Amino acid sequence: MDDRTGSAETGARTGSRRHRLWKALGPGLITGAADDDPSGIATYSQAGAQFGFDLAWSLLLTYPLMVAIQAVSARIGRTTGHGIAGNLRAHYPGWLVQSMVLLLFAANTLNIGADLGAMAESARLLLPGVPGWLYVLAFGVICIVGQLFIQHGRYVAVLKWLTLSLFAYFATLGVVHVHWVQLAKDLFWPRFARADQFWLTLVAILGTTISPYLFFWQAAEEVEDTRTSATRSPLRAAPRQGPAALARIRVDTAVGMAFSNLVAMAILVTAAATLHEAGLRDISTAAQAAQALKPLAGSLAFALFALGIIGTGLLSIPVLACSAAYALGEARGWHVGLDRKPGRAKAFYAAIVAATLLGAAGNIAALNPVKALVWVAVLNGIVAVPLMVLVMLLGSRREIMGEFRISGLTRAGGWLATLVMAVAAGALLVSLALPGH
Repeated sequence: MDDRTGSAETGARTGSRRHRLWKALGPGLITGAADDDPSGIATYSQAGAQFGFDLAWSLLLTYPLMVAIQAVSARIGRTTGHGIAGNLRAHYPGWLVQSMVLLLFAANTLNIGADLGAMAESARLLLPGVPGWLYVLAFGVICIVGQLFIQHGRYVAVLKWLTLSLFAYFATLGVVHVHWVQLAKDLFWPRFARADQFWLTLVAILGTTISPYLFFWQAAEEVEDTRTSATRSPLRAAPRQGPAALARIRVDTAVGMAFSNLVAMAILVTAAATLHEAGLRDISTAAQAAQALKPLAGSLAFALFALGIIGTGLLSIPVLACSAAYALGEARGWHVGLDRKPGRAKAFYAAIVAATLLGAAGNIAALNPVKALVWVAVLNGIVAVPLMVLVMLLGSRREIMGEFRISGLTRAGGWLATLVMAVAAGALLVSLALPGH
């Protein structure tokens, strides 16, 4: 065989494998990318600026926990053909379901508001003459129009490609001076502090990496796939699809969460190596956070930071609004799904619009955008605990999951993630309740 022919065939096989892998990546990759939203960028930047590398270990810890809880969420949707709220509605008391959905809707709306506020402040770094409220309105309208009028398949494709914009953060690590030995020590040897600010930042990191809305989103996207694909059915109805479907979920989730945490690590390390080293320990403006990118972009640091915030915001806000609408719609028994035309799921799309507009309206309070992002992450960390308990109970019940109920490492990892979140949230509440607060 001609060497060139062999090389061509090898290249074709490699390209084919890459193509199959890219096609296999869907809900998990988008979930991981949406996890690095403006709230995440602000939280990781603040953690690096305030504590240096001291909290780097938390991002190593959260990776297997994220994979476990997101895999459980995805399996619930793929197995039952219903999202998390739909399964809760079918198997748990109405008051409990409505309470959890209301909690999620409120947290998501606040998160949307904080993201829109940060996007507006970042845009003002580029064009300061435009009022902030106009940016908030413009970004909100863009997100709403995209969800209402872009066909679901194209919508998912756009989200998948938008994830590539996050690679800009890795480039920064190539030009900043990092104390790699110290980073390695802090990465593998956790250090804890009694200070409430330590626990607040830790809960914020946990809350922005293991966020409640991501459970509902990934489960709902698996349901969407069974509706829009002619070859996929809920596993309870088509158990032969189980091995391939679960293998795809494992790969999709592992890659998506790895992408999320690697980006998070790059942001934290960059902030530690620049802002912390320069003595800037408390970030209160987008301009201060953008200074972490000066070693890479120089005078263009503001532009690079603004594009990152705006790009991740445009990615995450639709996920926040849709996950809230899925949860509310399934709990109320509405027709839900981005595969449906707006005229055939009016309440579902109205909920998407309402969540986005309510979030935009929240900026009337004129809160500090960067601080709001961190506090939203803290709120997510607290809200996640009861929702994670319910997700784990759903995934463990045979009458719901049949032969595909979770077990082994997946089950252990999911409950461990729940325990870690509960301990961190409890420690924060205790530290805030101590005298002097």
